[in-house]
Amino acid sequence: MFEDLILSNNSNLPKRKSFNRKNNDKKVYIETYGCAMNFSDTEIVLSVMSDFGYNETNDINSSDVILLNTCSIRENAETKIYNRLKHLSAHKRKNPYKVIGILGCMAERLRYDLIEKEKCVDLIVGPDEYRKIPHLIHNIFETGERGVAVKLSKYETYDDIIPVRKEGINAWISIMRGCDKFCTFCVVPFTRGRERSRKVESIVNEAKMLFDEGIKEVTLLGQNVNSFNDEGNDFADLLKSVAVAVPHMRIRYSTSHPYDCSEKLIDTMAEFGNICNYLHLPVQSGSERILKLMNRLYSIDQYLNIMNYAKKTIPGIGLSTDIITGFPTETEEEHQMTLNLMTEVGYDSAYTFAYSPRENTKAYRMEDNVPEDVKTRRLNEVIHHQRKISADIFKSMVGKKVDILLEGVSKKSNDFLMGRTDCNKSVIISMRNNKIGDILNTSIVKSNSATLFAD
Repeated sequence: MFEDLILSNNSNLPKRKSFNRKNNDKKVYIETYGCAMNFSDTEIVLSVMSDFGYNETNDINSSDVILLNTCSIRENAETKIYNRLKHLSAHKRKNPYKVIGILGCMAERLRYDLIEKEKCVDLIVGPDEYRKIPHLIHNIFETGERGVAVKLSKYETYDDIIPVRKEGINAWISIMRGCDKFCTFCVVPFTRGRERSRKVESIVNEAKMLFDEGIKEVTLLGQNVNSFNDEGNDFADLLKSVAVAVPHMRIRYSTSHPYDCSEKLIDTMAEFGNICNYLHLPVQSGSERILKLMNRLYSIDQYLNIMNYAKKTIPGIGLSTDIITGFPTETEEEHQMTLNLMTEVGYDSAYTFAYSPRENTKAYRMEDNVPEDVKTRRLNEVIHHQRKISADIFKSMVGKKVDILLEGVSKKSNDFLMGRTDCNKSVIISMRNNKIGDILNTSIVKSNSATLFAD
């Protein structure tokens, strides 16, 4: 099957849709919050809107439609959207005909609250109903009736929609949607539905199209890419297909679940030089008891086994994780278990969060008995501990030579560029004659806990 996909005629590949069309006479303004999947979904929404006469604008005042693509993973993400809606209500008062819509996870989870409480909201569309957005907007203009479409689908993958992508050297390819794991703290199965995988051939063709258009690196996206399944082809099979099809393009993926992370996947990463040596594997807690309460489906020993196998098979692999502090009933001893696990694995970085209860999840019915100040203190200890680990790892790279892909201008100075190693470490280098998209072999001359600096 791999050979059939790889040798397919490039002339038959879909072409990337032009970003803004001259004949489009309406304007949509979109703000995107949350994970990479939401940003990928925004590209799908722009594609759908483009077919119905809308171009994207960065000027909110000149827009006909304002859309917020939202996240529900944590409470503060939803609070941010509610605060943003208070500001947007001024646009509604100034122009009552301007349509304001909520898309994504928050739309699905809080549709009734949004309709009842947020009078400025005209449109509420969940992650599986983006095809309906133009029709719902048209109906709002015609009748003034609010539009709501939040039904979750067992089949929708948007496989036939070519996302509208802006200029750049990086791109996302969404390979699947939804999640079947039902971790007790997570709303994703309720806001994005059950797992559905795209066709391998479609994903491979999209990767080829992006390479032909100058994209240097793609990230294969899913809520849990390790559970990808297309007619018996697992994620390792897909990764191999893409790696062979675009041998001169870097390939990353996100996000993985430890339960499905196999030695076969690690072996596939080691086999191909264009698959980045980077693994993000969320552990959430170092306590066996807490993992069971979270319904994470793996033991600490199983997690360490796959991490040790990755480090042995791919020396120098970049490792990162997610950690939740203050999960219901977490003790000080269990918090220390998490700190010990961080030391044992030696993560390059970690995404860390204090637990916040989410309605409809099983953990919501547990007693949230860890005080907020204790959650915050434990979170700060995890952050501080990770900074020390990161600083040591980054310092060990001083004097080494690494290949970096230059991705953009440094946030702190226009005289410098920012690149990334294949193991996902940020590197700052002087602009000189370098340009975005170049791959350079550089010497690391200094470091801090988050960044490398190259000569």
